[in-house]
Amino acid sequence: MEKFATVDYIIFVIYFFIVAGYGYWIYRKKTNSLSSSKDYFLAEGSLTWWAIGSSLIASNISAEQFIGMSGNGFEVGIAVAAYELIAAVALIIVAVWFIPVYLKNKIFTMPQFLNNRYNETTSLIMAIFWLFLYVFVNLTSILYLGAIAISSMAGGGDSFHTITVALAVFAVIITLGGMRVIGFTDVIQVVVLIIGGIATTYVALTLVSEHFGLGQDALAGFNKLMEDSPEHFNLFVDKPGPGASQEDINKYLMLPGIGMYLAGIWIVNLNYWGCNQYITQRALGADLKTARTGILFAGFLKLFMPIIVMLPGIAAYVLYKNGALQHEMAPGGVFHADNAYSAILGYLPNGMKGLALAALTAAIVAGLAGKANSIATIFTLDIFKKYINKDASEAKMVWVGKITIVISILLSVLFTWNDALGIGGAGGFTFIQKYTGFISPGVFAMFLLGMFWKRTTGAAAITGLVTGFALSVFFNEFATKVFGPETWIYTAYLNKAGVYEIPFQICMGLAFVFTMIAMIAVSLFGPKVNPKAFVLDRSMFKVEPSVLALIVVTLLLVTAIYVRFW
Repeated sequence: MEKFATVDYIIFVIYFFIVAGYGYWIYRKKTNSLSSSKDYFLAEGSLTWWAIGSSLIASNISAEQFIGMSGNGFEVGIAVAAYELIAAVALIIVAVWFIPVYLKNKIFTMPQFLNNRYNETTSLIMAIFWLFLYVFVNLTSILYLGAIAISSMAGGGDSFHTITVALAVFAVIITLGGMRVIGFTDVIQVVVLIIGGIATTYVALTLVSEHFGLGQDALAGFNKLMEDSPEHFNLFVDKPGPGASQEDINKYLMLPGIGMYLAGIWIVNLNYWGCNQYITQRALGADLKTARTGILFAGFLKLFMPIIVMLPGIAAYVLYKNGALQHEMAPGGVFHADNAYSAILGYLPNGMKGLALAALTAAIVAGLAGKANSIATIFTLDIFKKYINKDASEAKMVWVGKITIVISILLSVLFTWNDALGIGGAGGFTFIQKYTGFISPGVFAMFLLGMFWKRTTGAAAITGLVTGFALSVFFNEFATKVFGPETWIYTAYLNKAGVYEIPFQICMGLAFVFTMIAMIAVSLFGPKVNPKAFVLDRSMFKVEPSVLALIVVTLLLVTAIYVRFW
């Protein structure tokens, strides 16, 4: 492997100046309107459907996807693509049923939803929680995984800390321009990450074909992957039977077969895409048709993500399995599946390395910018304006938002340098899913019942929040100790640490079901008429023909993929 050549640096510098220059042009073009806090945080009425869709994907496909999901592809194969495929369906549900409720009730932040629908206590608790989650889990994990990958491409050494700072500064430059700048620069970011991702996948497949003496033929490389490791091309992970290997058990713990499709993966996706500030924020400033089309466009793009984030991981697995990439998969003598993407990147030819670096940087910076903007939005509108300075002017709120952006990214840099959450000891993508999975059941139950069941009360919301978190912790950490490794509602398996573990997606499903039961029970003891219930009517959920056509195409593609690889 060779380090970057001059042409790689030139390509990356061109990318940087195009994104930064375009962002500055957008900022200067709308300087006067940026004094409005709603325009700064939401880009109210200015984002097109393609900008919304691109921005959703740019914020979503970040370091944890490129690095973490490629690592999962190395370990499990395309089964992890279920997250992407179900996400496409979840985005349809969000576009048709969730977004109309938000827009009809003029919701700008998720804590505002909880305040308007339930009470101030629930809103404040969740505002504080989301701020901590976004700063110390989301921002930190993106920076850590991204810096590790780029440092590996650059040859390692002491570059990790420098790269972390450089990524943080780049993200601050983009984020300080507000949601309009983020939204439109994300269009460039998505184009770059898709082109760079496809180039990396192509090289990965040609590496496989060359290794097996088939020449530089990407299609032959893909066919060889399927021939060599057919188990890596199954979207369904079988339940381990007696005598199953630890490798098979680890796969099932990560992606628990049919149980995954009955529970956790839907909660993960619907909570992430429908009840998440840094995702829904893109659509909250648009009209209904624009918001819906943008969300569905993101769902359509989601179907192509496994090609650029998982195939390189599977290619790395086949090469490693057959005697190649031994050093690259274990730099410094420490093997980790999350090294798969970086291992492939090292073999890109000059020029393509610069493109791949630009693609990875685009994913990292877009993810950081989107999350930092949401942190600023929640803190400014739901904490500063409500509890610290109720009379703050629009200009003051924008200024507070910018200060919040800088502080949040600075904190994430400090946490990244120390790897305070132990990201490096677990698969990056799984790390994110498991951490957020502790709160997802309760939050999703609160939003789902709050939107569509008028009897749901504020007391039920508090109950759901506490119950969801407590049950998630119980099923993940204590259930096997209290009830043993197997009951009528779950089966636990010995993990690689020799401890009985219930698949975390099953834990989420169980926590969600019991949380829903608790919330419904508490609500039934409350008033029959809830004055804070949202008003819903059928006209809100009508779908335009063009939107319906996009839904049908997406569902047909999802179905075709499952028929082929189930």
